[in-house]
Amino acid sequence: MAAGWLTHLAGDRIEVRSAGSAPAERINPVAVAAMAEVGIDITAERPKVLTPDAVQASDVVITMGCGDACPIFPGKRYEDWALDDPAGRGIEAVRAIRDEIRARVEKLIAEVLPR
Repeated sequence: MAAGWLTHLAGDRIEVRSAGSAPAERINPVAVAAMAEVGIDITAERPKVLTPDAVQASDVVITMGCGDACPIFPGKRYEDWALDDPAGRGIEAVRAIRDEIRARVEKLIAEVLPR
């Protein structure tokens, strides 16, 4: 959902990479539905494993609880967003998570993009 928001809100001004330390086999269908409610289609996305190369190529790395499983490189900006996991939750709970992610993404965009 974070990658969907970032792509939607920042467009081509930010290159988005999305991956996980232990990705699921497919995108959570409830997350897909919650994003579709706000006009963002994430159905083409596929879960990917986070690689050291992807982290090294990034300026900002947002994690969501991967802890020691995420590669760390000096000089990168890291933020760990403590969010509820949408896995196994109903649409109401996922909507709240979606909205929290949007707020965090908006704040991040304001911090990293020149005005």
